[in-house]
Amino acid sequence: MKTVINCYEDFLPLVGQEIGKSDWLAVDQERINQFADVTIDHQWIHTDPERCKTESPFGQTIVHGYLTLSLLPYFWDQIIEVHNLERMMNYGMEHMKFGMPVLSGQSIRMVTYMESVANLRGAIKISMRFVIEVKETGKKALEGLATFVYYFKK
Repeated sequence: MKTVINCYEDFLPLVGQEIGKSDWLAVDQERINQFADVTIDHQWIHTDPERCKTESPFGQTIVHGYLTLSLLPYFWDQIIEVHNLERMMNYGMEHMKFGMPVLSGQSIRMVTYMESVANLRGAIKISMRFVIEVKETGKKALEGLATFVYYFKK
């Protein structure tokens, strides 16, 4: 169930709390290859399944770390719904750490926690701690702090 936000005050009780969890998303080789094409990052460990069978310590391709990161907006949209919004901006990312690699075909999801909320006189800055989990291993693939600025309609 999504957390619904209508105004600045709705963010306040979330500080220090888990906000929610996204659905699981399987990251298959096709998605990995599309990401490689878009980013012009065709490292064999991501895009060459045959070579990975013999040369990779994982025995198969792995998901680009930045592909995992790029899925944050998709997952965030499943967790929170903000109404009465004029606009929203990404403000920054901090303390990012890649843990375990995600193997092609594994599923990931995001778990989020509200770290802080600040009223910037007309804008709201929130910092959200996120953890990307791997379903098949129960381990963290990525974690960090994402900061957004929301401008509500007046």
